[in-house]
Amino acid sequence: MIDTGTRFSELYHILRTVSFCSACLQECLKPKKPVCGVCRSPLAPGERAVELERQIESTETSCHGCRKNFFLSKIRAHVATCSKYQNYIMEGVKATTKDVSLQPRNVPNRYTFPCPYCPEKNFDQEGLVEHCKLSHSTDTKSVVCPICASMPWGDPNYRSTNFIEHIQRRHQFSYDTFVDYDVDEEDMMNQVLQRSIIDQ
Repeated sequence: MIDTGTRFSELYHILRTVSFCSACLQECLKPKKPVCGVCRSPLAPGERAVELERQIESTETSCHGCRKNFFLSKIRAHVATCSKYQNYIMEGVKATTKDVSLQPRNVPNRYTFPCPYCPEKNFDQEGLVEHCKLSHSTDTKSVVCPICASMPWGDPNYRSTNFIEHIQRRHQFSYDTFVDYDVDEEDMMNQVLQRSIIDQ
C-alpha cells in the first residue's frame, strides 16, 4: 500500500539511484507471492499504484544540466541524452575525486604494526591490542608503542612503562576514523571550531 502523502520527488530520486536486475525483479513479481522490490512487503496481485503513476506523470522537475522542466516520468530519458547534464555529473565527479599524485609519498605505515615484545609483525591495530593482551599481559619491559610512533604527533623514542595498560586505554579505536593526516593542526582546529558553531 503506497501512502499518497509520500514526497514523490524523493521517491523518484530513490528510484533513479536504485537498480534491480531483471532476475531479482521477476522473483519479486512471481504470481505466488508478489512483494515490493524495496521493502519486500507483500503486494496485492495486479494492483497498480494509480495515484503514484498520476503524480509521477504530473509532477515537474528541472534538469540540473540544461535547467529545462520535465515531468518526472520523462526526466530519465532526457538526462540520458542531455550533454549539459553529463557535464554537470562529470564536474561533480571531478570535484569529489582527490588529485592523486603518481609520485610516491613518504608516508609512514599506519595500518600494520610489529609487536614491541616479540618478532611478530603485520598486526592491524585491533590485532596488536589482542595479541599483546593474550601473549604479553605479564611483560613489564618498557617499550615504544608502534601505533603512537607512527602518528605525526608521536615520539618514536618514548618508552611506555606500562604498555599493556597504555594500549588498552589509548588504542580502543582507530585514529583513521577521526583524523585527517593530511591536514595540519591549525586547519583541523579551524574545522572543529566551524563545526561547533554550526552544531549550536
